[in-house]
Amino acid sequence: MQYRLLGRTGLRVSRLCFGALTVGPCQADMPPETAGEIISRAFELGVNFIDTAQLYQSYAHIAAALRRPAARDIVIASKTYAYEADAALKAVEEARTALNRDVIDIFLLHEQESAHTLRGHAAALDMLYRLKAQNQLRAVGISTHHIAGVYAAAEAGLDVVHPLLNLAGYGILDGSRDEMDAACRHASELGLGVYLMKPFGGGNLLSRSSECLAYSLQRDYAAAVAVGMQSVLEVEANVFYAENGYFLPAHAERLSHTKRRLLIEDWCEGCGVCETACPQGAIRVDSKTSKAVCDASRCLTCGYCGMACPQSCLKII
Repeated sequence: MQYRLLGRTGLRVSRLCFGALTVGPCQADMPPETAGEIISRAFELGVNFIDTAQLYQSYAHIAAALRRPAARDIVIASKTYAYEADAALKAVEEARTALNRDVIDIFLLHEQESAHTLRGHAAALDMLYRLKAQNQLRAVGISTHHIAGVYAAAEAGLDVVHPLLNLAGYGILDGSRDEMDAACRHASELGLGVYLMKPFGGGNLLSRSSECLAYSLQRDYAAAVAVGMQSVLEVEANVFYAENGYFLPAHAERLSHTKRRLLIEDWCEGCGVCETACPQGAIRVDSKTSKAVCDASRCLTCGYCGMACPQSCLKII
């Protein structure tokens, strides 16, 4: 496994970061001990970086892995939607308690959009920096799906930015893939630590997994790429790819048969764009709930609906 310094933070992280969204209640909803076994396998193979968030409710899953022998010098990043100082303090305390850690390595404001939203979260950001000064955090920053968010982080001189970027530019909310790429490079040149999210576009690009990982890992400014994983097989396959630049035939064959399903998030507004995009007629807007519903017997999990969704509320998991 290769390791890189995360900007000026002094944190040395593996190129592959374990994205813990996928094991918690938001997606697979695994028992903590089951998830702990999977995360621990990543640790055994050299992954020392794990990304989570207050929203993901996966602290217990990570804690289960941290109790295992393979957990050595693990770097943990978490996030919060807090915009007030007290809420930010509580978020950090929750993470420290649940993970049994005196120090959380990285704490981010979750899904910031621009300099305007960053100003609206100034009290929370100030609290995070106060906690860093008290040695409760090592680095502070934001996660973002917006190009403007990356530039805002750079202008504010934050420690870390965690942006969405993938081969197809899927999920970027205010511009193109190449524009996000340029923003990330700019942030890195100013000394910010950059680690990328959603190389597979929330599951919508899994059919192009090799191309997608290649693109993300080739971003030389990115210290790491966060990948959500739900099995030991996925861990072993992705670690092998990160180290060698290709999937073993056995991994590729087994991954091609990995079961996936369409997840429709609660924030679906029932706009109906997905109905038009689906070539199988598998998705429609329910007249009673005004939300999208999927006929699993017709769904090919192609991800076309997710690519078309203007609210990013559909994904293959």
